[in-house]
Amino acid sequence: MKFGPVPLHEAEGAVLAHSVQLTKGRLRKGRVLSRDDIALLAANGLTRVTVARLDPADIEENEAARRLAAALVPDPEVAGLEVQEAFTGRVNIRATRPGVVAIDVTAVEALNAVDPMITLATVPRWQRAWPGMMVGTVKIIAYGVEEAALTRAEEAARNALSVRPVELHSAGLIVTEVPGDPVSPEDKGIRAVAGRLDALGMTLETVRIVAHDTDAITGALTDLPGALKLILTASATSDIHDVAPSAVVAAGGRITRFGMPVDPGNLLFLGKMGSAPVIGLPGCARSPALNGADWVLERVACGVPVSAADISAMGVGGLLKEIPTRPQPRAGRNSNG
Repeated sequence: MKFGPVPLHEAEGAVLAHSVQLTKGRLRKGRVLSRDDIALLAANGLTRVTVARLDPADIEENEAARRLAAALVPDPEVAGLEVQEAFTGRVNIRATRPGVVAIDVTAVEALNAVDPMITLATVPRWQRAWPGMMVGTVKIIAYGVEEAALTRAEEAARNALSVRPVELHSAGLIVTEVPGDPVSPEDKGIRAVAGRLDALGMTLETVRIVAHDTDAITGALTDLPGALKLILTASATSDIHDVAPSAVVAAGGRITRFGMPVDPGNLLFLGKMGSAPVIGLPGCARSPALNGADWVLERVACGVPVSAADISAMGVGGLLKEIPTRPQPRAGRNSNG
């Protein structure tokens, strides 16, 4: 591609590189200049204009963006995505269903390494998605790119984006209470958990309010309906042998992880009862604000395996913003920083 200022008589058929303000109106950048446009520019006193002229081996920006998006999402319906129309070298890609965004990170890094003019920006991997949410945007920075480079980017990008749909469509919730602090069915924590499930299109089958006691939780777990089992305790789970994890084991399950390097959300535990996942929610799940439990709940609901190693890897980026409901700030009142 050739780029730079040229005399007006050489600009016909080239792409206007910068918008030009006229006495009446303006010619916008990206416009392929016609003979009438040249005459209009001359009538406004211009003798030169900055343009881009594609070489025979170049692909125009919108066509290049369309091609790369089609490689990323060859079957939008299967991928749960909508590939929108190209404009100014850009194609936006939006979710069409709830779930989490599956990204082939290696593929995205490879396509972005082909040519600085060929780019894809996405949301983070496993970000929760909802219909209409933008999950990625293809942008061709120049007015055209070499077809050979575009072809390499297409090859790297195949099927790199999708929205993984929700696979677990129901959940049961156990909430514990302690003497002197009874829990109402309208408790804000219950509402917050229900809201998280609703955002994923999941049904909260039942809420069982029981004493904060291993035997009580064990009894509630044995026949708790729902493909996903959730426990929200009145007192924070402080050890893998604490009340709620012990109840999971007593009910025939097992604990696969206690604790996570995400704040707020440190005191989450993850387990299994047969084929049903069990999540012990940290106290911060009583707030609708983002916390570590969201990252685990969303992946588990969408059938994404979450191992102890996966949770360990959440530490980078796991320092989330303070929320008003936290009982203690990270820094004490008398902290010097």
